[in-house]
Amino acid sequence: MLLTSFPAGPLQANCYFVSRGPGTGCAIVDPGMDAVEGVRQVVAEHNLRPEAILITHGHFDHMWNAQDVAAEYGCPVWIHPADRHLLSDPMAAISGQSAAMLREQLGMHEMPEFAEPADVRDALDGATIEVDGLTFTVDHVPGHTPGTVFYRVDYDGPEDVSQVMFSGDFLFAGSIGRTDLEGGSHPQMLDSLRDRVLPLADDIVVLPGHGGQTSVGRERATNPFLAELIS
Repeated sequence: MLLTSFPAGPLQANCYFVSRGPGTGCAIVDPGMDAVEGVRQVVAEHNLRPEAILITHGHFDHMWNAQDVAAEYGCPVWIHPADRHLLSDPMAAISGQSAAMLREQLGMHEMPEFAEPADVRDALDGATIEVDGLTFTVDHVPGHTPGTVFYRVDYDGPEDVSQVMFSGDFLFAGSIGRTDLEGGSHPQMLDSLRDRVLPLADDIVVLPGHGGQTSVGRERATNPFLAELIS
């Protein structure tokens, strides 16, 4: 199995690639701001064929370049229906004041135009997505946004790992996603953590949307939000 990534854009959101190995079809997870050139480099370096774009949630730093990457490689974009509208209107997920601050930070007089990719598919809870011999399972975990999901895939490698989880901004090493943005809900976040994370195997590797990797077992033992639910 080939797993690689790079941090993209001013918020350093992780863009992941997963495939059976070099020269095979791959899934790209969360191609965010300024991700296009990095995607091209990884695809060329490993001779990959992008066959699916998996979006964990609709915030701009995770899907800014989804349309461009999908158009370049002719592949579908998977996103939960509750966040689908953000593909064409990403600023709907933040306040007007935050959008103005973002434009100022990026040196933009106005935001670029966004539109849905040509092929958008629903990443519904429990759905499976096939990508050249790999099967991704979708888990809907609202709380950070109404349409937040994480994707799990069986791991085939030398480490003692059963699955890899691409958690977006739902679960981080030692923390969880914020719930004070548009559509966020702390009670939903706690429900999602209790119902969808705590039952998982400890050996599942968690690859979050920002920062370094962790595991379900490590978070069960050290993450204060999970510890509160367990107690």
